[in-house]
Amino acid sequence: MTERPSHLFYQGRQRRPVLDQARGVYLWDVDGKRYLDGSSGAMVCNIGHSNERVLEAMRRQMEKSTFGYRLHFETEASERLAAKTAELAPEGLNRVFFVSGGSEAVESAMKLARQHALAKGEDSRWKVIARRPSYHGCTLGALAATGYTPLTEPFSPMMREMPKIPAPRAYLDGLDPTDEATGHHYADMLEEAILAEGPDSVLAFLVEPVGGAATGALVPPRGYMDRIHEICRRHGVLLILDEVMTGAGRTGRFLAADHWGLSPDIVVMSKGYAAGYVPLGAMAVCDDLVEAVLDAGGFLHGFTYAGNPLACAAGAAVIDEIERQGLVENAALMGEELKARLDRLMARYPVIGDVRGKGLLLAFEFMADPETKAPLPAELNAHQRFVEMAYERGLIVYSRRSRDGVAGDHIMVCPPLIAGKTHLDEIEEILDATLAQFTETVRGALARTA
Repeated sequence: MTERPSHLFYQGRQRRPVLDQARGVYLWDVDGKRYLDGSSGAMVCNIGHSNERVLEAMRRQMEKSTFGYRLHFETEASERLAAKTAELAPEGLNRVFFVSGGSEAVESAMKLARQHALAKGEDSRWKVIARRPSYHGCTLGALAATGYTPLTEPFSPMMREMPKIPAPRAYLDGLDPTDEATGHHYADMLEEAILAEGPDSVLAFLVEPVGGAATGALVPPRGYMDRIHEICRRHGVLLILDEVMTGAGRTGRFLAADHWGLSPDIVVMSKGYAAGYVPLGAMAVCDDLVEAVLDAGGFLHGFTYAGNPLACAAGAAVIDEIERQGLVENAALMGEELKARLDRLMARYPVIGDVRGKGLLLAFEFMADPETKAPLPAELNAHQRFVEMAYERGLIVYSRRSRDGVAGDHIMVCPPLIAGKTHLDEIEEILDATLAQFTETVRGALARTA
């Protein structure tokens, strides 16, 4: 078959089928092949594809206006979404700033935090501590806080890299994640970093409450989140929660912060916040930060499409659907069920060394030896191989490497929050068949290199 011409280019040369349509948890290509969206795109399509109520809300807004520049007009759609976001955010986060995506949301949070420090006369504060591994976005500011070598190293001369502390990967370090002492062990690394950098120079700590693609749905050990919150408060360091992937119900609460009852200074959201219907993200901020910045002359930042009425109408409709269908509760219920199925697969296939996650943000990690936690050889490209094998069978999953991006292949299984048991049956069946093929392929490849 002759490859069709294209003027597009993406991250590489790989081509994919042309998408024809998408409904619910399924997508079809132009040849009629059906795919189950086992990763919600890139953990985006939380309410599934082509939800008619969201499409109707978008149609209604399009008939009124598709654009209103924020310096010229306020819009009903943006006001409604902001009010709903504040209602669902942790206590005190009553102010909302809209953006077009996750990288913009993180960038906005870092810049607001810096301007708040300037407004308070704390000019020396500029360092944003983050974790390694982590991923916070592809803009240079967000990338500077990212701990993922393959993505950051090429651009290191162009940015001022931020300090990093180790992510709390208790499963690799042989520590008990249910022991509060384990959580304190990792959290105390934040305080050590603050003291080493100089408390007066540290602006914020940026963290995903439950890890995303960089760590493969890493759930922090018991005691970790409360401890980092306390450490930030003690040193006057702002706590910024990156909920781009975890927000909008993905982990079984509207925000992952809700699992720990946290009240951060800033929360950033995107992905499932508008569920793929439009590009949209948001930053929810406590009042005193905003007021201090506005009193000092205003927020020196913004994007052309911030608060776009069509995007906000879609976002509000998405949240309405999350509430109407009880999708937060379904994510918690189906997440427990899916994790149990992944655990069963791990028992059958020793190549899986760990299963982790919360709600419908789940992952399993391949290991050459589950006892020593040794990863598969990087040259096998195991995560990419598995994704292709599953794709051929009609299941879309997502993969990355959890050991700084250079080793530790993991697969993320994160279907839309509308998924039911019949969808989980199909996911498990295809994963089972794919794992059988994958195990034989890996065994053969290892034998040839022995």
